[in-house]
Amino acid sequence: MTIHRINPCQRWSDITVFNGIAHFVEVPESDLDADIQGQTTQIFAQAEQALAKINSDKGRLLSVTIYLTDFANLPAFNAVWDAWFESGTAPSRACVKAELANPRYLVELAFVAAAGDDYAS
Repeated sequence: MTIHRINPCQRWSDITVFNGIAHFVEVPESDLDADIQGQTTQIFAQAEQALAKINSDKGRLLSVTIYLTDFANLPAFNAVWDAWFESGTAPSRACVKAELANPRYLVELAFVAAAGDDYAS
C-alpha cells in the first residue's frame, strides 16, 4: 500500500495517509497572541483545510490528541470543541499537559481521520 505524504519537507509532512487513515498536527499559525479560544479556533479552521486536502471533513475524525500548556485552559478549550462538533460526531480524544515547542503556543492538536476514497490504497 502507498504512503501518501502531502507537502513533505525535511522534518515532517503536513499530512501522512496510509491505508485510508490520515495523520496531521496543527498549531496556531496566524495569531499567537490570541487566548486559548482564539488559538483553538485557528487550529480548527486549519484542520478543516487539511481535511479538505484529503477529501475528508471533521465528521470523519477518528481521534484527536490535545496538548495544553495549562489545564486551567481546559474549560475554555472545551467550549470551542463542543461548538465545533455536531452532536454525536466528536472523535475519541486524549488531553495531555505539555510544554510546547513555541512558548507562545497554548495548544497543539494531533488529528487522525478517515481520508477520502482517493487515499484508500
